[in-house]
Amino acid sequence: MAVDWIGFGYAALLAIGGFMGYSRKGSVMSLVAGLSFGIVSGYGAYCVSHDQSDIKISLIAAGALTAIMGLRYSKSRKIMPAGIIALMSLFMVLRLVLGLF
Repeated sequence: MAVDWIGFGYAALLAIGGFMGYSRKGSVMSLVAGLSFGIVSGYGAYCVSHDQSDIKISLIAAGALTAIMGLRYSKSRKIMPAGIIALMSLFMVLRLVLGLF
């Protein structure tokens, strides 16, 4: 049983990013979204750690963030944070679907 370190790292980055958005800009929405998606992604990484084929939670969270932040990036053309989160989430989707790493 291998621990999904990449998944846990992704979840931590989401939570830290939400906190940074709150501390720098005072955005409560960033805090709530970052912590919520971080917790859900952390649980998804926990599920993947116990069963390599149990990717549902992680896939839903990463897929939703890919779509949401991808749309935000296409409207704003700002790399930070929308572009970075969209790319990280797309990487997670591909990693989960293709079974990489």
